[in-house]
Amino acid sequence: MVIGGPKAAFFTDGRYTAQAKQEVKGCRIFISRKSALAAAAEWLAKNRRKLAARGQCRIGVEGEHLTLAERQRIAGILGSGFRLKPAPALVEQARMIKDEEEVDGLRQAEQLGSKLFDTVLKAIRPGVRETEVAAELEYAARRAGVDGMSFETIIASGDRSALPHGRASQATIPASGFVVCDFGVILAGYCSDMTRTVHVGRAGNEARSLYQAVREAQQAAVDAVRPGASVGEVDQAARKLLQKKGFGRYFSHSTGHGVGLEIHELPRLAARQPEVLELGMVITIEPGAYIPGKWGVRIEDMVVVTQTGCENLSGVSKELIEI
Repeated sequence: MVIGGPKAAFFTDGRYTAQAKQEVKGCRIFISRKSALAAAAEWLAKNRRKLAARGQCRIGVEGEHLTLAERQRIAGILGSGFRLKPAPALVEQARMIKDEEEVDGLRQAEQLGSKLFDTVLKAIRPGVRETEVAAELEYAARRAGVDGMSFETIIASGDRSALPHGRASQATIPASGFVVCDFGVILAGYCSDMTRTVHVGRAGNEARSLYQAVREAQQAAVDAVRPGASVGEVDQAARKLLQKKGFGRYFSHSTGHGVGLEIHELPRLAARQPEVLELGMVITIEPGAYIPGKWGVRIEDMVVVTQTGCENLSGVSKELIEI
């Protein structure tokens, strides 16, 4: 898409002719036999004089979504008459604050995703492959009417639970140990995200201590969410609790992130991040502790920032479940 002055132009190819006419509003639509990117660059080059008259020979590009090869290709088509400049994250910033309709869409997605946790619990058994558990979940999600999964399902059992992004593998569920279950769905375009960690077999005191520490850290971070709080404060609330419990060095990622039409949006809940929480932001709270070669625990909810704090959209118990 090219945006400049009072008008905007949308470029696509013949595969999306009908879809573009149905979905694109407020733009002139161009259907090209070439790639959309090349077509947009050629259109700019063709209209250079008209654009130059309005001082528009500087082209802002979204560096987060443009590869180096694509940038070089655009520059080659445009020639020396244009300057490519990094554009600020205007869309990403605007999408941090959700209106009531967007919050409701995210709430419905998260509630549907939460209901699917029962399917996960029924599927987890010693000797069952992690991919089988993921398959049962994803099949149930499709039957429930979702657009798709919002990211690749994480089912990480035994020592693999110490991998923060341990996507479902051919490994089998052990007779005893933690299983991290991190999944989300896309419903009517909106993403959900939830993590629960269960224990196969009876959990010993050491396992219970780790789980309880993560649960308390997650609650401390949830309690820190309020309008005006910095994202660093929320992150620090979780880290301070885990540090106190002796697990601080095992928390290896940020405390959370924004969710919306994409699974990872601004803001990022981590130290030294600039954002301050505002009414209508929807974020995840997901501290974890991962002891390499042994086990790991993560607990995650989606919350929306409200006037008095936050509303938890997940609604799934965080008590330790033993299977």
